[in-house]
Amino acid sequence: MNRDDILARLKTESAALLPESPPTFYRDFEAELAWARETFFTHPLALRCQDDVLPFLNDRYGHGTTHAKKVAIEAGAIALAEGLPLGIMEARHLGLLAILAGLLHDTCRLEGDHAHRGADLAHVILRDYPLTDEHRTMVAEAIRCHEAFCDVPLPLDEAARIVAGALYDADKFRWGPDNFVTTLWEICNYQEWDICQIADRFPAGLQVIESIRDTFRTPTGQIYGPEFIDLGLVMGKHLYQKIQHYCGRAS
Repeated sequence: MNRDDILARLKTESAALLPESPPTFYRDFEAELAWARETFFTHPLALRCQDDVLPFLNDRYGHGTTHAKKVAIEAGAIALAEGLPLGIMEARHLGLLAILAGLLHDTCRLEGDHAHRGADLAHVILRDYPLTDEHRTMVAEAIRCHEAFCDVPLPLDEAARIVAGALYDADKFRWGPDNFVTTLWEICNYQEWDICQIADRFPAGLQVIESIRDTFRTPTGQIYGPEFIDLGLVMGKHLYQKIQHYCGRAS
């Protein structure tokens, strides 16, 4: 069996490892997610941003249009929930800004220091949007500090912290089951790693995923994020055994 056939089989096997029940976040935030989806698909600025980011998203690297859509919608839902103490209209506006940040956050994913470069590009793309300078900056700064384990100061303003935290947490939700259903295999294909190279990198990758567990930033993320990570780790450990088998290292 050649490498491509093995990767296709592993991807199919990984989908079979998905838990029967999705993470609790999707049940408890059903209303917020419904609002975020409607906003994503109907708001003029969300639709405009979708068109504007398409040339910059790389679907072959696991951080393309599907990733951006999921992050945008879930960031919008988190920001809506976190912003409610500020009033419903402000919460909805923060949700919209989080959706824009989700769409824009990986536009420079294949470049060095991609978070900073993505923030700069966000300023350019949003330059002619009907937003205030403050709101454009909120989106850009959320992108600038969305990477894990980077020493970038978080915004001091409460509303800006909500948008930044929502983006970070929604992005890190993807390090759970999504990572092992789609992202991993797309990255492996892009990098052209053989099966044993994937096996060599797998333990360190699992350690990095586990280290994300305690980094969620919003109260919502801190409550629900660890479940995503734990579900992903269960899948990852099963897959590691299968990858070792295909590499001829089965115990």
